[in-house]
Amino acid sequence: MNTETEEVADEYIRTGNVTQSAIEAGYKQAHVQGSQNLEKLSVKEYIAIRLKQVETTTQMSQTEALELLAKFARGDVKETVVVGTTMGAETVEKELDHKTQLNAIKEVLRFSKFSNDITEQQVRKAKADADMAEAKVKLLDGNNGEIQPEG
Repeated sequence: MNTETEEVADEYIRTGNVTQSAIEAGYKQAHVQGSQNLEKLSVKEYIAIRLKQVETTTQMSQTEALELLAKFARGDVKETVVVGTTMGAETVEKELDHKTQLNAIKEVLRFSKFSNDITEQQVRKAKADADMAEAKVKLLDGNNGEIQPEG
């Protein structure tokens, strides 16, 4: 894939407009050539790889989100506000209001409950799997490896 084609693909990722992307890359018949480029397997693969890279670098992880919410809930984050004074406007840092902190606390607790629910489900599943494995061992025990019904 040449540099011009990469430019079209990168611009297309940014704008979603194939014709404009081809114009930016210098194509004379932008609509036709841009559309043809998007049909090429190498361009499709390039776009998929680039989109995955963008997604990886721009998405916030659950851990990051939870850490930020916890900072809001604790009041560790300050808010910058503009205050009018007799001398003009002044920026001041202030603590988050209680409503914002309360909302952050609710979100942290909601996530925590969701996380605990998942953990409990995983524990129940693991216990059920262990019980089934134990039952299979009992059925196999003494029967030369063949499963025999109890009775």
